[in-house]
Amino acid sequence: MKKSKLWLLAAILACATTLVATGCTGCNSAKEMDASEMKEKVRAFYGENKEITDGNYDRSLAVKCINGTFVGRLADSTIVFRGIPYVGKQPVGELRWKAPTDVVPDSGVYEAYYNAKSAPQPEIEVSSYYYQDENCLYLNVWKPLKAPAEKKPVILWIHGGAYAYGGTVDPLYDFHNFVEENPDVIVVSAAYRLGVLGFLHLSHLPDGKDYPDAQNLGLMDQLKALKWVHENIAAFGGDPDNVTLMGESAGGGSVTSLSLVEGSHQYFNKVIALSGNPCLSIPTEAAVAATNELMEALGCKTVADLQKMDAQDLVAAATELLPLRTVPERDGRLLPKDPWAAVAGGAVKDITFLQGVNKDEMNFFLVTMGGPEPFIKCFAESKAKKLAQMTDEEKALVESYWNDVKGEDYEPYCKWFSQMIFCAPCIRMSEEQTRAGGKSFTYYFTVESALPMMKCGHGMALAPLFKHPEFDGDTGRPFDETFSKTMRKMWVQFAKTGNPSISADISPDGKAKDWPLYDLKDKKVMVFDEFNIHPEKEAQRKITDWNRTYLLTKYYGF
Repeated sequence: MKKSKLWLLAAILACATTLVATGCTGCNSAKEMDASEMKEKVRAFYGENKEITDGNYDRSLAVKCINGTFVGRLADSTIVFRGIPYVGKQPVGELRWKAPTDVVPDSGVYEAYYNAKSAPQPEIEVSSYYYQDENCLYLNVWKPLKAPAEKKPVILWIHGGAYAYGGTVDPLYDFHNFVEENPDVIVVSAAYRLGVLGFLHLSHLPDGKDYPDAQNLGLMDQLKALKWVHENIAAFGGDPDNVTLMGESAGGGSVTSLSLVEGSHQYFNKVIALSGNPCLSIPTEAAVAATNELMEALGCKTVADLQKMDAQDLVAAATELLPLRTVPERDGRLLPKDPWAAVAGGAVKDITFLQGVNKDEMNFFLVTMGGPEPFIKCFAESKAKKLAQMTDEEKALVESYWNDVKGEDYEPYCKWFSQMIFCAPCIRMSEEQTRAGGKSFTYYFTVESALPMMKCGHGMALAPLFKHPEFDGDTGRPFDETFSKTMRKMWVQFAKTGNPSISADISPDGKAKDWPLYDLKDKKVMVFDEFNIHPEKEAQRKITDWNRTYLLTKYYGF
């Protein structure tokens, strides 16, 4: 396997949705299907939403928005709206690499029956086997059928995938079950531009001055989706002043990064970040170098040259050359050059955070990359690059930590990269936010898979959190239902009130769950053990090594 292909697998910070790890509604587990079967199953969901011109539609399933009236479909007691555009013009043709545009008033009536196409990406996970197109900036809404007595809190979900993979069509991200159980919230999922089409620095090229936003378009798309929600969600019964951003992996990186964007706080007041943080980004010099490498390989000199290329050809080239390098840029324009300094300076202190990590994040990649040999081969190179950036004293601390890890030869890689990419940044985010006067509810998820070597890997919490026990490709088994329901109830309570604690009368097991805020003295986190959800001091779990791995946060996660 080529080195780049190893990186490709390592790059899928997408949660539990790789081919070896999930399934589709009504079909076999994906680990039992080849690519052609997966494509056939996923594409069976496809349809094209059309304008309704004859007035023949169910008014009880229709919602009038700024850019049209959209007609959903009823599933049990939930109305689902799929494929609603949240921009005025899709980023195709001359609008490739341009900022997303606002919607325009529209009096038409449109079907909202089918998910829009996925953003262009390599074929490697569920959403990528759906139809793909640059015409991809759409969102989906799940709302309870019963008209609300009062406005409901809103959760906007941003999917993961290393900023280069994934989409909203993934059955794991279908929130029907979640809303059926919790009809006191409305859930929205939004797609965004990925990879080379969403995160490519172009402004330094001869004609690049016309593309000043290209390096962070995926985040700008997400921000535009937030704006659409703010302006239209009341028509669905939602409260535009009570919106929670939620994402996992690159989605967690997205929602924490969006909180650092100036002016964004008018659209949301809470963030749920699962295994994601602002470390999942690169500096401008690295972004420029990545673009230059791509241009040389393609024989291109200008953006105009790139514009002539087919999207899939661009994606293929970037996948081979730039794995983990088409990600948000700390450009000092949309995102701060130093996210940690911004958080410490109070940039997000008015946003309440619920954030955390899984106990064995990197074990997911160990398994999905095919086992220890390819995993070690890939990450040995990454370790060497990181060590080259460090002082001699820091290198000694890193090697001390590395040598103290017990077990098989892959264990130090799993532990150290879990620290660098996930655990240490999560704790630092809680530290800086708290120090600045903000609020962070921090968690540590520990439930283990039944699969060999997976342990409590990346994405392990998603199937129980979204009420999809059938997607057991990573977990190897359904988790305890009372535990899973309790976790969902706490997430909903946070979306409703800004505090995930639940009283005994609403707790699925009849016992109150008091989730303390993270503080600088006790540093308490909520531990999600399968049969014992409880708070602990961070020192009891040692989520990070304060002397030997916390320092990794200044070198960021790639």
